[in-house]
Amino acid sequence: MRWPRKNDPASIRARQEILGVDGLVTSIDLGPFVGAAEALTGVAVIPVSACPITIELGMYELSENGALVETGRAEETVHVPLAHTEGSLTLSMTRGSTAAGTVRTHLLADRITRASCFVCADSAGALALAGWIELELPAMREWLESSDDPALSRHARLREVKAHVVGPMCHVLWAWTTGDAVGPNMMTRNSYALNMAYVMQRAPVKPERAYLEANMGGDKKPSFEYFQSGHGKTVIAEALIPDERIERVLHTSAADLESLSWAGTHGAVASGMQSVAFTPATAIAAVFAATGQDLGMVGTSSMAHGTARRVEGGLHASIRFPGLEVGTIGGGTTLPSARDWLTAIGCAGPGKVYRFAQIVAAAALCLEISASASMATAGSENFFSAHHERGGMR
Repeated sequence: MRWPRKNDPASIRARQEILGVDGLVTSIDLGPFVGAAEALTGVAVIPVSACPITIELGMYELSENGALVETGRAEETVHVPLAHTEGSLTLSMTRGSTAAGTVRTHLLADRITRASCFVCADSAGALALAGWIELELPAMREWLESSDDPALSRHARLREVKAHVVGPMCHVLWAWTTGDAVGPNMMTRNSYALNMAYVMQRAPVKPERAYLEANMGGDKKPSFEYFQSGHGKTVIAEALIPDERIERVLHTSAADLESLSWAGTHGAVASGMQSVAFTPATAIAAVFAATGQDLGMVGTSSMAHGTARRVEGGLHASIRFPGLEVGTIGGGTTLPSARDWLTAIGCAGPGKVYRFAQIVAAAALCLEISASASMATAGSENFFSAHHERGGMR
């Protein structure tokens, strides 16, 4: 039978019958999902649990020139939704939250980039093009804002440009802000227009060809460029954990946690790992799945740099996420369950993306604290025991 491609009810039913899953998914109204994916056939249901985390959140606004401005701070307890099937994940994050007390978060930057490339005849041409592009930035901004091209996004605003020449290639990072959406579609449309209708038509050195994305950034992948300079939302979460809670809740000591941090950091360096952290992707993926984020962006979003340092009376723990690609409007956030979970944590709709980014970072720090504590015990016995007891098949 020919595979039906449309998303009308008849085509959906036909695909379900071909796969033999028609009896498994008919209880769910697929109407709200037809615009989210091609060849819609059903839905995957994942259990969602919630972890209470007390967070001191910063309130931020973006100035006209694209700089972040903190306008206030407030402490509240947020019940973070986690969609996953990993045994003990929620319990472990909750333990970390209990130990942390209050997690304090800071938003450092808001930029998302498209890494284009222009191939010239030689290195001299590529160098000349790079210099021209960097000087042309103000004119490019004006051109975008004054254009009446309906294909352009009015929400994506060009903030900076960075050129990097390798041989005859002029790699270019177009840096944008995209409001409360993650923004890949917005910046892709606008970057394509800049490439083809501006650079290829106006540059004094005409490139031989242009590529919209050529990997200098690291779209949906870990990369040094994004680890250092950021992509999406850059957030730091931190907590000061008293010795009493380390012993009572985490069943270890500040000295053992600091020792593990020392060993783990050097292990990360030795492996060339593009992170210095324990298990950030676990928390990021669980929050993303519950709230309708693009799961492919876990690759960039889970890059992290964690620290642990003994201080008087306890341990200071922090984690920096340079590339959280999150949104509170558009894409999967419009789906029924995702919208409900975002609403439950006060993150649905416009004006909420900075809050959401900080909540994601706080959740990941809590899991890092608990998982690290289990590994820091003598012989990592607690980590072994948790996986032995909840590890499923033997």
